Amino acid sequence: MPKLPVWIAGAGLSGAVIARELAEAGYSVDVFELRDHVAGNCHTARDPKTNVLVHVYGPHIFHTADYEVWDYIRRFGTFRPYRHQVWSTVSGRVYPLPVTLATINQFYNSAMRPDEARAFIISQAEQIEAPVSFEEQALSMIGKDLYEAFFQGYTEKQWGRSPRELPASILKRLPLRFTYGGSYFSHPIQAMPETGYTPIVEAMLDHPDIKLHLATELDPREVPPDTHLFWSGPLDAYFGYRSGRLGYRTLDFEHSIEKGDFQGCPVMNFGDRDVPFTRISEHKHFMPWESHQDTIITREYSRECGPEDMPYYPIRLVAEKQLLVDYVQQAETTKGVTFVGRLGTYRYLDMDVCIREALDAATAFLTAQTSGERLSPFLVSPL
Repeated sequence: MPKLPVWIAGAGLSGAVIARELAEAGYSVDVFELRDHVAGNCHTARDPKTNVLVHVYGPHIFHTADYEVWDYIRRFGTFRPYRHQVWSTVSGRVYPLPVTLATINQFYNSAMRPDEARAFIISQAEQIEAPVSFEEQALSMIGKDLYEAFFQGYTEKQWGRSPRELPASILKRLPLRFTYGGSYFSHPIQAMPETGYTPIVEAMLDHPDIKLHLATELDPREVPPDTHLFWSGPLDAYFGYRSGRLGYRTLDFEHSIEKGDFQGCPVMNFGDRDVPFTRISEHKHFMPWESHQDTIITREYSRECGPEDMPYYPIRLVAEKQLLVDYVQQAETTKGVTFVGRLGTYRYLDMDVCIREALDAATAFLTAQTSGERLSPFLVSPL
């Protein structure tokens, strides 16, 4: 049977992985990217003045426990070991994050051992049997003092809402450790690409059966008949927002060149409400094997996402979930399209999960082509 042509909306990780997998299987693939570069939000670029590699849309750290994904991405570029460090400035003092034994002892001006600190935090925590909101999760996990210092103000700035309105799942991603030191993440594999993420995605798309269209917006109505579409753009955009717009937070980035070493770490959070930005990233610390005389920092400001803004974080509160159900129901009756990635499935995804789901989506497509079975529009339900 002749192979079905494939179009892909988006040249980020999801689109690039699917394109590569299907091209290697003998399919002709057209990839359409709205921006003038590939790699989506993990796009990296050298600053011409300092030669520092900049994470243009905020820091992206590769971490995973999926060894198949790890082997896959290293086909397209060299990675170096990297242990991410995050600190937080609160009331004029600096503490390590996530909350560790060092954070607890510094904050309480104490020298507790792990068992003492554990017992102390239990005594501070509120007894909430089944936390529902972010605030309830924090209070039951670390108590009022640490919650108000490190999470309440930061969360209000990041999400534009009270932590009482946000789901507990947001905080559940962060660990609580009764040890000193350690990386921000707990995964066994933690690394950074030696020359940035963009060359890796470019290598994925470097195949004779992949045609890349940069700075080109794809209208779903323009997809030819008998062509399968993988859509990694916003789910609601595919349907022309006809039921309304899903809620997102967007980010504004303020880049500046500074002398020497600005803050001594890759990321500094700012928990105080009166500091308008949420964090500062210092990009040369993401590449510790490089040496640079000057430095580039980026301040991040979070706000509501408007129609002309780039969506970053799905809000997924009650109103959005009700609207999401409507779009999922519309998708279930739509043929010839698979929704993938963070925007296509309206979920926050780490890079390794994006790659895993893209690999699985490509496999499911190939299986469906062989068996003749209908391909589900979602490999993982957004609900």
